[in-house]
This record gives sequence, C-alpha cells and structure tokens, in this order.
Amino acid sequence: MSVLESVRIALRALTVNKLRSILTMLGIIIGVGAVIALMSVGQGVQNLVRDQLQSAGSNLLIIVPGRLQDQAGDPRRTRPSQPLTMSDWRAINDPLLVPDVIVAVPEAGGNADVSRGRVSLRIGVTGTTEAYTFIRNYAVVEGTFITPEDVAGEARVVALGSRVATELFDADEYPIGQSIKLNGLPFRVIGVMEEKGGGGFGSFDDLVFVPVTTAQQRLFPYLRSSRGEPTVSLILAKVVSEDLMSAATAEIEDLLRQRHNITYLNEDDFSVINQADILDIFGSIIGVLNTFLGGIAAISLLVGGIGIMNIMLVSVTERTREIGLRKAVGAKRHHILTQFLVEAVVLSLIGGFIGMLLGFVGAQAIASLSADLQAVITADAILLATSFSTAVGLIFGIYPALRAAQLHPIDALRYE
Repeated sequence: MSVLESVRIALRALTVNKLRSILTMLGIIIGVGAVIALMSVGQGVQNLVRDQLQSAGSNLLIIVPGRLQDQAGDPRRTRPSQPLTMSDWRAINDPLLVPDVIVAVPEAGGNADVSRGRVSLRIGVTGTTEAYTFIRNYAVVEGTFITPEDVAGEARVVALGSRVATELFDADEYPIGQSIKLNGLPFRVIGVMEEKGGGGFGSFDDLVFVPVTTAQQRLFPYLRSSRGEPTVSLILAKVVSEDLMSAATAEIEDLLRQRHNITYLNEDDFSVINQADILDIFGSIIGVLNTFLGGIAAISLLVGGIGIMNIMLVSVTERTREIGLRKAVGAKRHHILTQFLVEAVVLSLIGGFIGMLLGFVGAQAIASLSADLQAVITADAILLATSFSTAVGLIFGIYPALRAAQLHPIDALRYE
C-alpha cells in the first residue's frame, strides 16, 4: 500500500466522525496557533524597538550620570554620584580629546507648563543645542531650529513638537513668530518639528525644545552641581561609524574618569550606553517572554498529542475486524503500522494547518492594538509549527499503530 493510498484512507476515516476529529485536533490547533501568534508578535516588537532606536539617531552613544549596573568591589571604594556638567559636554565635543565622535549635544530639562490663551499643557521641555537635529535625524518642517546665537544669548525661543503645535494652534494658524508661555515666561515660536513618533522612551512629538542655556538659567535654575556649574540630564555623542563605537566608548570613559578624578573602574559615576546594548537588552527580554509563553503553548501541544493517542487507540479498537480482514488478504505488519501512523500524522497536520491560520489572524489582531506594531510572519515560525505538528503526530501515533500492527489476524476476525 502506497503512502498516498494511506493518506486517502486516513482522510476517509477522519470524515466518518467529523466532530470527534475536530475535538481531537483542538489541542494541536491551540498550541500551533499560540506558537505562530507569539513568535510573529515578538518579532514585530523587536523590529519596532530597533526602528525606533534607529529613528532616534544612528551610531549614538548615550552618556548618563550614575551607574546602570552593579559591579562587585570594595564598598569602601564607592563614591557619591556626580552629575554631568556643561564642561563635560564641551570636553566630549572636542575632536582633539575624543577624535572618533563627530559631534556631541547636551540635554537638560524637565516638565513645564506650556500655555497659549486658554490652552495649557504639562509637557517635557528639552534644552539642547543646534546639533540636536543632526544627531537625532530630526527635521524642522516650519521655521528653524535653535541656533548657536540662541544658545549663547540664552534666548527665549522654542521649537514645538508636531503634536504640541497641533494642541496650541488651530489648523489655519501659522505658529512661527507667535508667543507662548513656558512656566509663565513668554517664548517666541521659531519652528515646528516633523512628526516623528516614539523614540523608545516617549514620543518626540510631545516635546518642546529650547536652548540648553535658557533651560538651565530661566526654566530650571536648580540644575546645578555642588559647585554651582550648570548640569545636564545626558549627553548624546554621534560616532563616526559603527565600527568605531567601542573605541569611542573607551575614549569617553577615559576622558570622564580623568575629569572626575576616578582611579578605579568600579568608582565610575557615569555610564556610556550603546544603542546596540539597548537593542540586545530588549531582544533578551522578548526572547525570555517568548520562551515562557512558548512553554505554555507546548503544554497545549502535549495535551493535543495525548488526545490523538487516545482517539487512535479508540480507532484501533473500533476497526479490529477491518485490521484482521486486511491481514487475511495479505497486508503485512508494516502496512498496518504505516496506515495508522499516517492517519495520526494527517490528523496532527490538519490541526497544525488550522492552527497556523488562526495564529496568523491572532497575530494581526494583537498587532492592530498598536498603530506602530506590525506582526512579522517568518519562515522559521511556519517551519517550527509544521515540525511540531508532524512530531506530535509521529510520537503519539506510534503506540496505537504498533498495537494495530501486532493484532493477530484470527483474533481480529473473531473480535465482536
């Protein structure tokens, strides 16, 4: 008997009890559907994080005050965390001191009340310099951005994120040159930024941008070190190329250790973060979640496999006389084995195929909950689901098939 003939017989046997076959496949359907949906959404989240990080600027190093990870060492060597200052930024921005960095910009700010007329918003204010748009790949759609003269003169000028501009001004109003208030102080609008969306830690569209000196002197005068020097929240450094990220990191670390009088590595009071490190962290988190949820889906596949074994044992009992008749007319043991094994695999594969379709639908449904998220159906997910389905059918179909093959033809024919 050929495999094709075995498949035909298997399909005919499954259609005899349609409801029983569907209920048997339910565990496989749920398990495969869950695997496909989770892998697709997980890949989509990973792509979303990568795209957002890249849209926020490429080849970036982020220097923040404080240590982001604990390191073993003598507790007596720990020292109070020092803030990053404007002089730290100027040193990092010096090509003679850090040759592998094209340009660096500071960020200083906080939340402020932004108002115009009767509209009042509580939003984030970022103080920075003219190079911010270059580093962040961020364009101005109306007007201009902050200039070096604005920074030097502590000018009260502001560039608005796209959503903030929409909230403060009507569609037929031209915002450039208009006056708004930040913490009660009048500021002149000089630009409106492009719609950019999320940057991994919030949306650029919900921010406004002012000269860094204005933020430190007029809006947030408390941004001072113990010596009275203006401080910054973080420093962004754009590296010449991706290949020089490690070299630039080492240059910045050596420079800041020298400036902060740090002797031992475990005394660092700053952290230099690579974009690739952030992506690896997110990838690790998503991988752990996928593994955990995949284990839950595997339980469904196990339950489905037990259901297949159960129904195949019932089928062997119901078709005992048929098995005896086939053996009486010349069917060999391996023919019976193949027939019932193929039937189990066909049952599992049909359930897997239905599960894949439901997984695709489920992944799209989950992705539709977020405007930026897109489920990614990969060949690996399809191959994994197909392999799982086949393996479940083979593993849980072997024992019933062996029982059918080992039946004695005389006993089978006499079975009532």
